[in-house]
Amino acid sequence: MKELVEVIAKALVENPDEVVVTETAEGNSVLVELRVAPSDMGKVIGRQGRIAKAIRSVVKAASSKEDKKVVVEIIQ
Repeated sequence: MKELVEVIAKALVENPDEVVVTETAEGNSVLVELRVAPSDMGKVIGRQGRIAKAIRSVVKAASSKEDKKVVVEIIQ
C-alpha cells in the first residue's frame, strides 16, 4: 500500500521529492501516513477533500484483496 500511495501523491504534487510515506502494521490493520510539502497540501486534499477521499477509496479497493483494513492519514 505504501508504494501505491507514494505513486499517487508524487503524481499530484509540485515537489515530489518532499513526499514521504510511512506504513505501520498492527495485526489486521495498516496505517499509512502521507506527508507532503505545506505548499502541496491543497493539491493532495482537493476541494472539500475529494482527492483525499479518492486516494482512500483506491487504497481500500487495493487492500480488499489482502483482507486488511488500511487507514490513510495526510499529515502536515
